[in-house]
Amino acid sequence: MRYGVLICLLLSIVFTSCKKDDEYIATPMPLSIPQLFAEKLSPPIIPGDNPQTREGIALGRKLFYDPILSGDGTQACASCHNPQNAFSDERRFSIGIDGLEGNRNSMPLFNMAWNFSEDFFWDGRAKGLENQALEPVTNPIEMHNTWEQATVSLQATSDYPLLFSNAFGTENISKELVVKAISQFTRTLISSNSKFDKHLAGEAELTTSEANGLAVFLDESRGDCFHCHGDPNTPIWTDNTFHNNGLDETITDRGLGAFTGDPRDFGLFKSPSLRNLAFTAPYMHDGRFQTLDEVINHYSEGLVYSETIDPLMKTISEGGVHLSENDKADLKAFLLSLSDPSFINNPDFQDPN
Repeated sequence: MRYGVLICLLLSIVFTSCKKDDEYIATPMPLSIPQLFAEKLSPPIIPGDNPQTREGIALGRKLFYDPILSGDGTQACASCHNPQNAFSDERRFSIGIDGLEGNRNSMPLFNMAWNFSEDFFWDGRAKGLENQALEPVTNPIEMHNTWEQATVSLQATSDYPLLFSNAFGTENISKELVVKAISQFTRTLISSNSKFDKHLAGEAELTTSEANGLAVFLDESRGDCFHCHGDPNTPIWTDNTFHNNGLDETITDRGLGAFTGDPRDFGLFKSPSLRNLAFTAPYMHDGRFQTLDEVINHYSEGLVYSETIDPLMKTISEGGVHLSENDKADLKAFLLSLSDPSFINNPDFQDPN
């Protein structure tokens, strides 16, 4: 009788361990949070149903660079988010698999776990990073695929079912698991090693020009840039909200307003981070400015009025803040000090294939 009970117990343990695939736990791999971020920012946003794991990050990295997700197998996420451009696109408008051109410049990808508004894209139409990762696959002017076909293609490979099993405990590939993996990888794209970061850590000194550029940036009577892009106490260098920054008198691209339907939101676009400007040209939501000098000139003397112009553009009646040439040069020097060469060359972020 005792042997029968023992056998039953052993069978019960084996059966229980085999059937609980939903309780599979991959190897935890929390984000490596920079000290500066830990000191000045709230904890990063990590969804409870998508914790960072070693296997999930590795899978997401592979998917990010794999053109298998596109309709014709020619375009990957990295095609429009090049690591050498701080995961943006050097072209004004990215071109999809059918040769169609978009109307927005590809946003850079870094420090997204600190997007506390959780609004993604220039117009904020995606809530959360996982939802942001869903759209490019099916967008007809981007990867132009269906999620059904994308997951069928992944399922038919020799390696992806096992990789999904390692990351999520199941070989059954779904769009939800695909975007969870990609999001785990893109959350690791942390940029925190610019010259200015080193300055804050006491490891580098600003030049006289860079120091004056910071003063211009923070001075409401000169640059007045910090209201939309933060300051050294907000080292992601964006407020993650939406503004009409005086680009056009007539609004043709409604931006946030196209998503909300609220006329008060017409022409409002998300403030991009000022990090890595040395690598992310062209600038603005439509890539209209090829150089940082053009951007500075816009705010200095190029502002134009429209009905939804942001009140922060308070110098609109004068066309801008009218910086001196010296202040323009110094502001540019400061802005470039926010660039992080180690980020674009980090081997953990490159194509693993």
